[in-house]
Formats: sequence, C-alpha cells, structure tokens
Amino acid sequence: MRAMFREIGILVKEDLSDGIDNEAVNLMINSISNIDINLYIDKSSNNKNENFTVLEHKEFVKKVDIVVVFGGDGTLLNAARKYLNYDIPILGINMGNVGFLTDISTDNFEKTIKEVLDGNYKIEERNLVSAKFGNNHLYGLNEVVIHSGAYAQLMRYRLNVNDKVVYEQRSDGLIIATPTGSTAYALSAGGPIIHPSLDVWTILPMLPQSLSSRPFVISTDEKVEMDLFDGPNENAKICVDGQDDIDIPYGEKILISKMEKTLKLVHPNDNDFFEACREKLGWSLNISKN
Repeated sequence: MRAMFREIGILVKEDLSDGIDNEAVNLMINSISNIDINLYIDKSSNNKNENFTVLEHKEFVKKVDIVVVFGGDGTLLNAARKYLNYDIPILGINMGNVGFLTDISTDNFEKTIKEVLDGNYKIEERNLVSAKFGNNHLYGLNEVVIHSGAYAQLMRYRLNVNDKVVYEQRSDGLIIATPTGSTAYALSAGGPIIHPSLDVWTILPMLPQSLSSRPFVISTDEKVEMDLFDGPNENAKICVDGQDDIDIPYGEKILISKMEKTLKLVHPNDNDFFEACREKLGWSLNISKN
C-alpha cells in the first residue's frame, strides 16, 4: 500500500455550462468531505464549495499532496499545464465523453476515491513532447502539430532524424504524438494506438500529397528536426494539445525532443488500458468473463 493522500487539491472544469453537472460535482465533493482529509482549491478557480479552503496559488502548490480534477481530458490537460512544474500527482474524474486520462467514472466515484486516498493506487508517469524554435519553447502531453494554417492548402517541409533526411514532402502539416496523444487527435488522423508504457512518438503526415507517406513510430531518444520551406501564407502554424496556434516563419527549424519532466497520473489499482479502449472506442461488446 502506498502513502495516503490527506491534503487534497480540487480543480473543476471552469465552464460548467459545457456538459458538466455542477450539482453532481458538489455531491461528489461533499461525499468525500466526511473523510479525514482537507480539501483545498486554488484561488484562481471560479468554483466554490463550503468544504474548500481557498489558497493562493503559491500556497496551494506547496500544501496539496494530489490534485483531483473534475472534467474531461481537456480539463486534465489544463491541470497538467498548470501544475507540471510542481510534481503534484493528478487524479481525473471523468465528467466528459471519451476520458482516457480521467478514468474514474461518476458511477463508482465514492468507493474508488476512498480507496485511492487510503493508499490503494498506482502512479503512472507520462512523457511530454517538446518543440523549440527561435526563442520559443512549447510542450504538450498529447501532441505537437505543425500545419499550413490554411484549409486544404499544403506546406513544404523536410523531416530529419539523427541528422539524416527521412523525407521532404508537401502536406497539410505534421503531427508528433506521444503515446498519451495516440488516443486523441492522432487517432482521428489515422495514427496507431500506442500503449502508454512505451517511450515512443508517432509521426504522422497530415493529408500528404504522396500516397506512400504513412505514419511511423520512433524512439523519443532520437533527434528529430523539421525544416519549414514554404506554404500558402507568410507563416506556418504550430499548436500543442489543441491550444491556440502560434505563428512560425518559413525558413525556421523546429527541434522536437522529450521533456525532462513527466506528468504523474494517479490510477486505481484495477485500472486497465485495454478495458478503456473497449469502453471508449467501442472495440467490442459483451466481453466474456470466462
């Protein structure tokens, strides 16, 4: 059994009008307030509950043992971005739709959360992908996307691995996805599902002009660079984890590497990645128990 969590930070999706039941959230929070724990919320949050102690951000990150996130995977991604530098483990409560990262359902919340807080859990470290160009440094838990910024118009670029040319081609862009991101945008783009324990990236051309151009998987230890040549607009665009696009000029070189820091995700002991695939992706029905 691992150490018990007693100083609990709470983060709730900010836009409660977007499919989140505020009453259900408060009922779940109230149900754990009777346990011998302390509940805290970052002052920057809009959510309020009489069981919370409100702390300034600096106090919050020093005080809490764990952050419990109520929302979908997008909310958890925001929490990861907010608390990554403080090495605080994050536990996700799925109030969204797919929810590969927020893996505790509302149906068994009370039983599962008590087990986790009492030390019956496992911690999984997820790698992040980094993109550097010029004086900019971006990172994502799911993916980095470099694209032309124009609908149905191609950009030209060269991909290099370990200083050797992989290809020079024209496409809408390129996706570099982590195993975590393999069940997100990269999946929609035709990429493979990668088990989260693997230390690899999936590299996917977006709508390439070449019919033979296909996704491939590569170790995160390799040196990956992308040279941008030209496209339909003055600048290409770069985006991480669905955040806002950032302009990147043609002629720029992008260095892709693995972040040193990892995201620590807390899971119940019975967490099963393939069960999540069956449930979230509809892989099969009526699984035999024999």
